[in-house]
Amino acid sequence: VVLDPEDQHLRHVEKDILIPKIMREKAKERCSEQVQDFTKCCKNSGVLMVVNCRKENSALKECLTAYYNDPAFHEECKMEYLKEREEFRKTGIPAKKRLQKVPTSM
Repeated sequence: VVLDPEDQHLRHVEKDILIPKIMREKAKERCSEQVQDFTKCCKNSGVLMVVNCRKENSALKECLTAYYNDPAFHEECKMEYLKEREEFRKTGIPAKKRLQKVPTSM
């Protein structure tokens, strides 16, 4: 079966799993300050992190949720996914491998 690189149709697994995965990764990058604050609090609190880090946890959740609920952000991640999929269908090379540096000499 030859898949059209230009095809924009999304399968359920792409809609429900692959695109949300990109959204989570990008949202974590964009909320990096809150991620760092929460991580630092957890490291410094040990067993008491559940009690001590409520403020940081709430800030992180609020930041991530704002991205997850943003239709423009969803569209951006969907387009990124479609672009990667189109490239894969044209070249047969997954994005991870394309992004790796190819050794020039052995």
